[in-house]
Amino acid sequence: MRLIGIGVGPGDPELLTLAALRALRESDAVYVPVLAPDEQGRAEAVVRAHLGADERVRRLVFALADPVDGPQERRRRHWDAAAEEVAGRLRERGGTAVFATLGDPAVYSTFSYLASTVRELVPEVEVTTVPGITAMQATAAEAGVALTEGAEPLTVIPAMRDVAALREALRARGTVVAYKGGRRLGELRSVIAESGASDRAIYAEHLGTPDARVLPLSEVDDDGAPYLSTVVVLPPRRGRGEQW
Repeated sequence: MRLIGIGVGPGDPELLTLAALRALRESDAVYVPVLAPDEQGRAEAVVRAHLGADERVRRLVFALADPVDGPQERRRRHWDAAAEEVAGRLRERGGTAVFATLGDPAVYSTFSYLASTVRELVPEVEVTTVPGITAMQATAAEAGVALTEGAEPLTVIPAMRDVAALREALRARGTVVAYKGGRRLGELRSVIAESGASDRAIYAEHLGTPDARVLPLSEVDDDGAPYLSTVVVLPPRRGRGEQW
């Protein structure tokens, strides 16, 4: 029996890899993360674009929008319930179960929590992943920029707790990507301005959907930014192949 975490990309069904599509089509069950049982999420929208009304697709409720600071009981309850459902299905029927996650299953994905618990419940399960296109790659593509050049470092930070890591990363003069910072957008903007990088900061939200926006951070209002927003701060570049 197998559990496969597949990255479905940022939200555009055309950015699903051929390997991920094959896994979806050949699996015995396809699980998608949602905020509520009656609400379709972006990962499911990508899956449905390829599988239609296939009855193998099942929703797993996670507290995806809950803050990661403070009590985590509700998030853990959802992790446990989801793992129990997947493990029960594998124990009963075997075969292959797929979990579809936005972006890549190895980058800040709910899949890691699900997989670790399923392994505890079903030790004999084989867990594998299929990589997906990340939000930072999609942001760079939409903005028409290179994420990194030459010897520039790339630092990816989660910004949902605080902005201390962002301030530290900006000192390295490489490319910095801040994920999940929508609720702290004003703080992110202030720290980026303090570093003198406001003119090199790109903001993205709802990538791969009709509501997608990719624009300079300076043009974005602080209010109403979604949790799954992405900010890319490029390093200063003097010319072709001449990094600082």
